[in-house]
Amino acid sequence: MILAPTRLRPADLLHVTDRFADDVLGGDYDHLLPAAGLPTAERWFTRLHGTDELDVWLISWVPHRSTELHDHGGSLGALTVISGALTETRWDGEALRDRRLVAGDQAAFPLGWVHDVVWARDTVTGGGTPAAGPTLSVHAYSPPLTAMSYYEVTAQNTLRRNRTELTDKPESD
Repeated sequence: MILAPTRLRPADLLHVTDRFADDVLGGDYDHLLPAAGLPTAERWFTRLHGTDELDVWLISWVPHRSTELHDHGGSLGALTVISGALTETRWDGEALRDRRLVAGDQAAFPLGWVHDVVWARDTVTGGGTPAAGPTLSVHAYSPPLTAMSYYEVTAQNTLRRNRTELTDKPESD
């Protein structure tokens, strides 16, 4: 997919993630997937597309791994869930609110959006055991990530920034 450089809006990023999700599901990026399969203990990610205006990433999510409460610096963002489920916990200005995102769902992140994203239980197998495979999602950032800030909610129910990290990828080191 070739994208012309323009000033992207959150709605544009939703369209981008949807198109790339279709391409991933169609096998166009199978060559970028780990040969041994997606890791089940650690999150995994790879860049699908990158320009000065836009980065697109394929990210896997596994149980017990949090991104922490964070923003995307000066970047807008969006995601499309390809398989599995995610829980997004976001700061709404007064409290933390959860929403569940399942395969096919999308979310956009305007400037100043502070959230945490984690793997969520998707289904229960026939024996009653929760399915624990990785969740896959496509994320787009415009402009590409350069910094992410991390936050905590204080005892006074306010948001406090703990640190800011320079980064060019959707995961901290």
